[in-house]
Amino acid sequence: MNTSLSPERVRADVAELLGCAPADLSPEENLFDRGLDSVRMMTLVERWRAAGATTLEFPDLAERPVLAHWTGLVTGGTA
Repeated sequence: MNTSLSPERVRADVAELLGCAPADLSPEENLFDRGLDSVRMMTLVERWRAAGATTLEFPDLAERPVLAHWTGLVTGGTA
């Protein structure tokens, strides 16, 4: 697990781009329905790659746009 990319960091990064509080995000909520778009997804991919998730790709996030899945991908946990 990448220590700089914690589940809390993933949640906070997504919430920041959506303009909401991290606690407002449900782990299984569709983030596209919440208003996330492809430009902001690329921002997250670049941010998380720079922080250590070097193998993360845009399609990894796009195929299942839910926080729980992304957290598993980014932190190296199970999704």
